[in-house]
Amino acid sequence: MQIHIHIIGVLLIVLALVHSIFPKYFNWGKELKSLSLINRQMMTIHTLFIAIIVFLMGILCLTSSNELIETNLGKKISLGLGIFWTIRLFIQFFGYSTDLWKGKKLETSIHILFSIFWTYISSIFLFNFYN
Repeated sequence: MQIHIHIIGVLLIVLALVHSIFPKYFNWGKELKSLSLINRQMMTIHTLFIAIIVFLMGILCLTSSNELIETNLGKKISLGLGIFWTIRLFIQFFGYSTDLWKGKKLETSIHILFSIFWTYISSIFLFNFYN
């Protein structure tokens, strides 16, 4: 189990760092121009804070895997993380339109990859809680 928690930690840190390219990749300078100032700033600030919390989850997994696995508090944290990532998995299918990926090779590959990723993370944390 510890190796899986460490793998998740590394993957979450990478995911957090990938957030830094979102503004340029998704052309937010142009795309968000029509939004009000508050909505533009909320988009960028919320993305920053999502990246920070995902980064911290990764650090937690790397530095405290024993505690997550062996302590009651760690198991409760694992339950919370499992629920969080399970909700994210459902959002992958029910929050985003299939028009964003269906029939597009790259986007479909990314959709499948992240579906597997969310499933893996959710399963490991929930398994850790119930084990």
